[in-house]
Amino acid sequence: MSQQPYVFQTVASRPPPRPVGGLLPWIQRNLLDGWTNVLITLLVLTLLALAVPPMVQWGLLNAVFGPDNAACRAAAAATNTGACWGVVAEKYRLIFFGRYPYEQQWRPMVACALMIGAIAASCYRPFWRGWLIGLWALVLGAFFVLMMGGRFGLVPVETSRWGGFPLTVMLSTVSLLIAFPLAILVALGRQSKMAGIRTICVLYVELIRGVPLISVLFMASFMLPLFMPQGSTIDVLVRVLIGMTLFTAAYLAEVVRGGLQALPKGQIEAAQSLGLGYWQTTFKVVLPQALRLVVPATMNTFIGAFKDTSLVTIVSLYDLTGALQLALGDADWRKFFFEGQLFVAAIYFVFCYAMSRYSLWIERHLNTGTRRQ
Repeated sequence: MSQQPYVFQTVASRPPPRPVGGLLPWIQRNLLDGWTNVLITLLVLTLLALAVPPMVQWGLLNAVFGPDNAACRAAAAATNTGACWGVVAEKYRLIFFGRYPYEQQWRPMVACALMIGAIAASCYRPFWRGWLIGLWALVLGAFFVLMMGGRFGLVPVETSRWGGFPLTVMLSTVSLLIAFPLAILVALGRQSKMAGIRTICVLYVELIRGVPLISVLFMASFMLPLFMPQGSTIDVLVRVLIGMTLFTAAYLAEVVRGGLQALPKGQIEAAQSLGLGYWQTTFKVVLPQALRLVVPATMNTFIGAFKDTSLVTIVSLYDLTGALQLALGDADWRKFFFEGQLFVAAIYFVFCYAMSRYSLWIERHLNTGTRRQ
């Protein structure tokens, strides 16, 4: 048989790979991938087309931004065609600083800026050094010196007059700073082999989780002084701070315990086989992995603690939401409570959204080798 000559045939070039980055690929992948997504996208766009123009008309185009009560009432009388942001322009100092003395309100502003700056610095990995603890000690000391006064020529201001946004930031931040290490100890205590420690931790968690925060604040404010020695008392702000810390620590303890339970037992056995003791195993092997597993749940608890500060009005401490109620006590501006509530809600949203995005950033950096594609 004669061998057929080999014939070389060229193959048509394949198309280049489709780009996976950019706006158009993202739209095609997330909004136009299949007829179901196309229908949902069209439905959402239709709803936005119906809802956004009236909202822009009400909130921006026809709105009153100046502190002009007559103009606000005229806009409201015209079938409520425009928002009255004048209530914010008129009452913003009362909303942000509560009943703090007017001429001294630069002090809570500086104190709040220092604490937010320390929080921002703590969010970046290059700053995770030993000196960060010293920075926090300085910031907390400066915060309370500025707020309380009585030193360095500052006029004393009692804690009952603290309020607004600085009080919200302080209560949430200080309670979380104390509650987080306490929660770790309680979570470890619930897994202790010593029955006494385990029972105390279980009773503490179950007792705190079984009552609402309002009840905890009420007991800390009104019942705790009944157990104090005759003639001694604790400042109401300290009592509220203790109640919020204990409440947050109980929920955080269960979050941490979930991370401890999810950790394979082989990790502990491997550390013990290397000769590591209990505390070395806990702090070098167990906790770093357990806390990494519960970052979303931990941040969820942080966000909840930040919003729960609005409940301190029950003990006559006026945080951001409580200060808004004080501002709306003015009969001339009471009618525009909706705009005031939207303004405060926007502040809460900005900070809660920032915390949620930071949580996602932490997850991406800590789960680089384990996350699913």
